[in-house]
Amino acid sequence: MAALRLWRLRRPLAAAFGSAAAAAGAGRPAPPEKLTVRRQAGGVRNIILNNPRKRNALSLSMLQSLREDLLHDVRSKELRVIIISAEGPVFCSGHDLKELSSEDDVKHHSQVFEICAEVMTLIQKLPVPVIAQVNGLATAAGCQLVASCDIAVASEKSQFATPGVNIGLFCSTPAVALGRSLPRKVALEMLFTGEPLSAQEALMHGLVSKVVPEDKLEEETVKISQKICESSKSVLALGKATFYRQMTQDLDTAYKMTTQVMVDNLTLRDGQEGIEAFIQKRKPVWSHSQDEKK
Repeated sequence: MAALRLWRLRRPLAAAFGSAAAAAGAGRPAPPEKLTVRRQAGGVRNIILNNPRKRNALSLSMLQSLREDLLHDVRSKELRVIIISAEGPVFCSGHDLKELSSEDDVKHHSQVFEICAEVMTLIQKLPVPVIAQVNGLATAAGCQLVASCDIAVASEKSQFATPGVNIGLFCSTPAVALGRSLPRKVALEMLFTGEPLSAQEALMHGLVSKVVPEDKLEEETVKISQKICESSKSVLALGKATFYRQMTQDLDTAYKMTTQVMVDNLTLRDGQEGIEAFIQKRKPVWSHSQDEKK
């Protein structure tokens, strides 16, 4: 029964992987240049937005490349955490407005916004924590990307804004992530005025997790990722999925669901290994497997 409950909890994630992976190869031409760079070592995958000339705009090609890098071998035990960073002085300027002009048809516009929403929701469905490493300006869908990540570390010079209202395109999709990360009145002031939040204001209101000097940004992000790598991937995957699921429920339902998940967690091999290691005063040896303890 515990295995069945765990399978039901993971089922939406499996469906997301299947549909997203299929879409990623659904006959779309390869991007003309490498818009994202993927590197991985020691359990940490770095995905770097790599189009500073275009202010790392989330063009259709950029979004496709980002999705591919997020999904690549995502079930591997070797992958423990993902960091999203960017080249250049702008973390991400949002959508490429040239793709949203009247020269492109409604079908193309729909495709851009649909894949953007898919990427943003995918981040929270992945079985590993995703960290935004922000050094510079994050606007519109770029701000949405930061808000969608599980953790965000920003340099002191970073700023965050949703200025779409100033050009006649209200940031309605970024508002989904902002409204779930910020107090409502703070989010609405950003959306109504387009005025940016400083890094310290973003920290105060909960848009980012930490603010550090620019020369300490990578060091702090690596420190967090290494700490995450010390834990069991299977336990973290269960915990992350449960966290986002309970956030949409009322208090009584959330406690009922998470109480059962705690019980199910104890059936995992790593759930019992962690407790046994604590009692025996030794370091746990994680399997990173979703198998149950026999």
